[in-house]
Amino acid sequence: MKNTAFTKKHEALGAKMAPFAGYNMPISYSGINDEHAAVRTNAGVFDVSHMGEFILKGPMALDLIQRVTTNDASKLTAGKAQYSALTNHEGGIVDDLIIYCIEENKVYMLVVNASNIEKDWNWISSFNTAGVEMHNISDKTCLLAIQGPNATKILQSLTDMDILNMKYYTFAKGKFAGVENVLVSATGYTGAGGVEIYFEDSNNAADIIWDAIFEAGKSAGIKPIGLGARDTLRLEMGYCLYGNDIDDTTSPLEAGLGWITKFTKEFMAREILETQKANGVTRKLIAFEMVEKGIPRHDYPITDANGTVIGKVTSGTQSPSLQKAIGLGYVTTDHAQTESEIFIRVRDKQLKAKVTKLPFQ
Repeated sequence: MKNTAFTKKHEALGAKMAPFAGYNMPISYSGINDEHAAVRTNAGVFDVSHMGEFILKGPMALDLIQRVTTNDASKLTAGKAQYSALTNHEGGIVDDLIIYCIEENKVYMLVVNASNIEKDWNWISSFNTAGVEMHNISDKTCLLAIQGPNATKILQSLTDMDILNMKYYTFAKGKFAGVENVLVSATGYTGAGGVEIYFEDSNNAADIIWDAIFEAGKSAGIKPIGLGARDTLRLEMGYCLYGNDIDDTTSPLEAGLGWITKFTKEFMAREILETQKANGVTRKLIAFEMVEKGIPRHDYPITDANGTVIGKVTSGTQSPSLQKAIGLGYVTTDHAQTESEIFIRVRDKQLKAKVTKLPFQ
């Protein structure tokens, strides 16, 4: 099992640790509900250094990105980022990712899910027929997500970069906490605002940056946050988790990701997805909230009133912010309309739920 540059920090803080995507990661410190509330109302720090980062360089880098991803990366200018997906030959999702344009038409960083680093690297490499320079910098890159409504206020004192006014899905590179060449990005997986910061772990940079953030945020009550609260936060927003809500068998259109699927360019399985768009999909990813008491869990069957299985739960939890049970799942299209009545099979019971809009409220 791999450690991140912050593992000793987590252990010293008494974090509950567990394996995740081959890494020894903090699941919680003070408890998921407490950490969740800290991010929604104030600020928290996540170690997400297990994520993967690839650098693509050269005059054909954009061409390669365009061929393997669904969104239109030609719209990116230096300092802008984009959410996208890699698709396979059948139109399923190899992974979802963020593309950072470091230098227009020349240098890009792709940030991929931890569990898919090797798979994504091999997939993209298999299309690299024009000699694009590719570097897998995952093992030497640290990534901290500082999220919450007060996150940027706390961090601004540590840098000359204007992170207080940074627009969503833009980024800057500069000095942060005295460390050179830090990329600060107005992105995140919580819906609570804040930034993510990428840097190489050299010359004790990880310890310097971690300590500086907690020193700057001490009076404001900044907290370390584990992956447990990261999951409840993202689920309240309806953000997909790879391996649960999207995978190699789900298409972007089934998953509600038509907005990152651009048919103005050629990309893998474009024709299959165009056909899906024209004919309609047979199943859709929906958000639902429980009407009757019970917590939906991954893979629980979703049924209609007669008990006929119409789909399955992909993510579910008791929402700490909303104090109700919520979930995501795939159902047949005729049951996907908002306010539709559905049932979740919890053990031997059929518990009533209803389809709702995102984000959960």
